[in-house]
Amino acid sequence: MPLRPIESLNAQSIGVAIVSYNTVDLLRACLHSLAASTLTIGVVVVDNGSTDQSVAMMQREFPQVTVLVPGENLGFARGTNLAMRRLLADAPALEYVLMLNPDTVVHPGALEELMAFATAHPRVGVVSPRLVNVDGSLQRGVFRFPTPLMTLFDLFPPGEVLPGRFYDSWWHGRYPQEVAGSAPFAVDHPLGAAMLTRAALLKTVGMLDEDYFMYVEEVDWCMRVRRAGWAIWQQPAAVVTHVGGASSRQFRAAMTLALWRSRMRYWQRWTTARALWWHRLFLRLGLWRMRLMATAALRRGVLNAAQEAELQAVYRSLSAL
Repeated sequence: MPLRPIESLNAQSIGVAIVSYNTVDLLRACLHSLAASTLTIGVVVVDNGSTDQSVAMMQREFPQVTVLVPGENLGFARGTNLAMRRLLADAPALEYVLMLNPDTVVHPGALEELMAFATAHPRVGVVSPRLVNVDGSLQRGVFRFPTPLMTLFDLFPPGEVLPGRFYDSWWHGRYPQEVAGSAPFAVDHPLGAAMLTRAALLKTVGMLDEDYFMYVEEVDWCMRVRRAGWAIWQQPAAVVTHVGGASSRQFRAAMTLALWRSRMRYWQRWTTARALWWHRLFLRLGLWRMRLMATAALRRGVLNAAQEAELQAVYRSLSAL
C-alpha cells in the first residue's frame, strides 16, 4: 500500500518517525519497505543536515512523506521528538507510532505483527521486532537495563578479553529467548532502531529526553515507561533488517564521546551510588585499555597520527566523567 500523507492517518494506521543523516540509499530502501505494508502508513522524516541529496530524493520519489529540515543536526532524541510531535499534531486520531532508524528494512508482515500484538495486549506500551543483520543472522535487539557487570563486559568483551561464555549470558544483559525467536517475551528495553509505541503513552509518559544527543535515550525512555506501569515486549514474528551505525560511523571519535557521556547521564539518573562507583571504575579501567589499543593501532598503521591523537583526546575527556 502506498505511503499516505500523515493528515489522512486514523486509529488503524501507523505513524513512522525517522531521523536521517546522510543515508540516502538506505533511507530509500527503508521507505520502500514501509510502502509494502498492507497497513496505512504515514511517515515523517527529520533530516539532520544531510549533504547527500536525501531531501531531494524524498521529495522526488516519496512525495507523501513529510520531510522536516530543521537546518541543524538535532541529534536522535530531539529529531525523533520533532517527528513524533508532528505526527500527533497532524493525525490526532493516531494510536500507534513507530520509531525507526533509516538504515532498516521492514520485512513483509512485520508491521502487521507488531500492531496485532499491541492491540491484543493493551498493557504493552512498547513492542519491538526481531532484528537481523544484512546476512540474515540474528542481531541482538533487546537487553536488560544497564548494570556495572554489563559495563565491564562492554569494555572487556567476552571472547576477546573475558571468557566467551559470558557473551550470551544474562549477566551480559542478553535474553536467551531471543536466540530461539519462537515466541514473544517481555524485556527491559529494545534497541532504538525499531520500537512501536502508543500515542497515549507518549502523551502521558512523555517523549525522549532531549538532553541525550545520541545513544541511551531509548534506554532512559524505556525505564520511564516501565516505571509508569507499562510492559515492553519483543515480537519475533516481526522481523526488521538493521544495518547499524550508518550515521554514527561517520564521526567515530565524536560518537564515542557521545556514547559514554550518555551512559554516564543514565547511570547518574537511574542507578544507586554504589553501582555508579562501579560503573566509573570499570570505565576508567576500560579507558586505560583503549588508550593502549589506540597506541598499538598507530604503530601497526591502522590509525594515522591525527586519528590516534583525536581518540586519545576523547579518552582524556572521558576520564573526567
